Amino acid sequence: MPTGIVGEFLDLKAETDADVLAMQCGDFYEFFADDAELVADELDLTVSQKSSHGSSYPMAGVPLTELTPYVKALVERGYRVAVADQYETDDGHAREITRVVTPGTILETADDDARYLAAVVREWVGPGAGASASEGDDADGPYGLALADVTTGRFLLTELDDASDLRAELYRFDPAEVLPGPRVRNDDDLLGAVREDLAGSLSVFDAEAFAPGRASHAVRDQFGRETADSVGVDSDLALRAAGAVLGYVEETGAGVLASMTRLTAYGDGDHVELDATTQRNLELTETMRGDADGSLFETVDHTVTAAGGRLLREWLTRPRRNRSELDRRLDAVEALAAAALARDRIRETLGGAYDLERLAARATSGSAGARELLSVRDTLDLVPSLVDAIEGTELADSPIAAVLDRVDRDRAAALRDELANALADDPPKTKTQGGLLREGYDDELDELIASHEEANEWLDSLAEREKRQYGLSHVTVDRNKTDGYYIQVGKSVADQVPEHYREIKTLKNSKRFVTDELEEREREVLRLEEARGELEYELFEALRERVADDAELLQDVGRVVAEIDALASLATHAAGNDWVKPDLTDERRLDVDAGRHPVVERTTDFVPNDLRLDEERGFLIVTGPNMSGKSTYMRQAALIQLLAQAGSFVPARAATVGLVDGIYTRVGALDELAQGRSTFMVEMQELSNILHSATADSLVILDEVGRGTATYDGISIAWAATEYLHNEVRARTLFATHYHELTTLADHLPRVANVHVAVDERDGEVTFLRTVRDGPTNRSYGVHVADLAGVPTPVVDRADRVLDRLREEKAIEAKGGSRGGERNGDGDAGSDTRQVVFDLSSGSFAGGSDRAGGGTATANTAPEPATEREEVDRLDAETRAVIEELSDVDVTATAPVELLSRVQEWQERLDENR
Repeated sequence: MPTGIVGEFLDLKAETDADVLAMQCGDFYEFFADDAELVADELDLTVSQKSSHGSSYPMAGVPLTELTPYVKALVERGYRVAVADQYETDDGHAREITRVVTPGTILETADDDARYLAAVVREWVGPGAGASASEGDDADGPYGLALADVTTGRFLLTELDDASDLRAELYRFDPAEVLPGPRVRNDDDLLGAVREDLAGSLSVFDAEAFAPGRASHAVRDQFGRETADSVGVDSDLALRAAGAVLGYVEETGAGVLASMTRLTAYGDGDHVELDATTQRNLELTETMRGDADGSLFETVDHTVTAAGGRLLREWLTRPRRNRSELDRRLDAVEALAAAALARDRIRETLGGAYDLERLAARATSGSAGARELLSVRDTLDLVPSLVDAIEGTELADSPIAAVLDRVDRDRAAALRDELANALADDPPKTKTQGGLLREGYDDELDELIASHEEANEWLDSLAEREKRQYGLSHVTVDRNKTDGYYIQVGKSVADQVPEHYREIKTLKNSKRFVTDELEEREREVLRLEEARGELEYELFEALRERVADDAELLQDVGRVVAEIDALASLATHAAGNDWVKPDLTDERRLDVDAGRHPVVERTTDFVPNDLRLDEERGFLIVTGPNMSGKSTYMRQAALIQLLAQAGSFVPARAATVGLVDGIYTRVGALDELAQGRSTFMVEMQELSNILHSATADSLVILDEVGRGTATYDGISIAWAATEYLHNEVRARTLFATHYHELTTLADHLPRVANVHVAVDERDGEVTFLRTVRDGPTNRSYGVHVADLAGVPTPVVDRADRVLDRLREEKAIEAKGGSRGGERNGDGDAGSDTRQVVFDLSSGSFAGGSDRAGGGTATANTAPEPATEREEVDRLDAETRAVIEELSDVDVTATAPVELLSRVQEWQERLDENR
């Protein structure tokens, strides 16, 4: 076992479960053994060797002042990094682990996005739940969720009904680190789903931190005994998750608990439900390919501050249902959109703002330096400028003025003035070398600085005095760590120095000397430097604590800056893209005049379309060819609804929007075979979630249902789902389908209507008009789409001929391999063929004679068809009975479910008779 510095390192490493340890050794942080090789590989550091009692260990290090970027880089790669700092003792010095930096507790991040630490607690609801419930129970149940952004001090908590809701929230907030509670960490299915949805890490934390008593105590200590009740937290599960987050932040030593001043409960019915699938399908923050470019957020984001961007993202991913709040936002956007000059001045002013919420967290953690406090000063200094930009303009009586009124301007001005009077204009990066504070801030410090400068002036002029007094040349006075202050004289005149010079070192061309007076002055300078540094740092720490005491004020100002920035961003986009203010209503309706897709309209010559959904017309079956714009039409409806409930203007000529409680989408599932789920299984799971979750106040977007299975299975599912959504759920629904059979439902279900994307067909040329009109489409144009996609001409031509014969219910020849390249009458190569007819009732081909085997059918001539009666007479008795029953059925008078049941019965009887 190694001893010495390497042994101390390994002992400290054994105390923590961190992946890497950085241990301070004087002016460096060192990594040894496996840790040295790891950081060398990850961060391209040079590895040397450290000997310890006959053994050699890899060693890598970084300067004391440069640790932060290296830790940040390691944490962003998913590593937990422990930091051991050195401190002085009576026997010399010692080291101890002072903090553990994890993905969810890192403060030093250049990323403008929120960086959440999440904790999840599950309550098992099966038999014997409670103390007797086993760790391995996999029944779903309510979940407690807490989320803290340590970089801003934001703290949220809620209770969720099931795993689907939990996944939606985790996907929405995208935490950098998740702490699963005792029962959650053993739920492999849930953890697998979380890993699938998130890029963040999962960390196991002390199970005791999730215990109800300990967690509640932690929450009370942090936020006050009555806070949980006052903000409406009535969930023990949410409190347990919150307590675990607080315990983890404290244990890792992030030092930011003081910045967590507000506890916010959400999930009280005020927000629109958006499951993870819907967030992905609508491409709110990233496209299906995972790119930010092309997302809704990237489209409308014109914010000029990091905090404004975070807030705008939150508005888009957590739309509201609170009518008064949405009206307030819309009125603010309207005022800003109309006041172009004032808006530009506001945005120009905000461009100089720093991220006050994150600066408050840095101050409370003790990691803020003088430059960060200068950023606080400069941002507080913008408040009067914002007031000036609003007062005296058309914005003076708008909601924007009310937003700014939330700032305690007197307190903000007092803190700004104190920082302005205290801090030097250009302080050094380090906090201990002096020069942090302005002259006149503290009398005692001013006296020390004056004495220090006087001593330095004596030293600076010493060389010239010595030259004049003793006639010496080549004399310099300097200082280093080894020799301290010294007088250096060239060798050629070294024998001329006075007797009181004492030689301390001989160099190649010079000699170094000291004198009693110089040593005395050196001691005085060192004493003054130490006293100045200690006093200045003491004063600076007091100033930083003063800022930390006002963390809540900084958070208030930061949130006001963020809100004004987000509102100005929405106004900027609305004014520049001809968006309109939606008319919000409590009625169940979505009425859009000349609506557009907010993202697609930026890159193409967009064709606007109308949309009407209301109590009488609440379910639209959308038909039309592939590539004609059905999906765009439906997505733009969902996005217009979402934008309105985010408080934004919408891309339309006019829009009346009834508030919804949730938006649910099922749009073209991707294969998830790696997770054991096929395309069709994913499709059905998404449909199941919608049918269970949507209400009469929801908006549902279905882009194909049942396409992943056999034709009649698919039609059956789509038919039944339509009936259920129409009759039971009654949600406002848009359902795009290629099953034209479903369009007949508009004749039987009162709230169902058909719309289609129009096509212009002239002289064999097909043009997709991108215009949505009432009524069903008459065909799908799939072969035309295949031609557009570049499918080889022989395939397209053959498909056309097959399609024509299918429409006419004529015989189709199934072609085999070519024989010698001979051509038949259709211009096709000669081939083995078999005369077949596609049986629409069974969805399969019924075979005829084999041409190669001497059958009489030719390539161009179908066999002379028998009469219908003759065909029936040739069949066996059971088959004839089925046909007779089928002939007697009144399809229009038979319920769909009953009809499908009878079809299944007939198929079973025919199968048994084969």
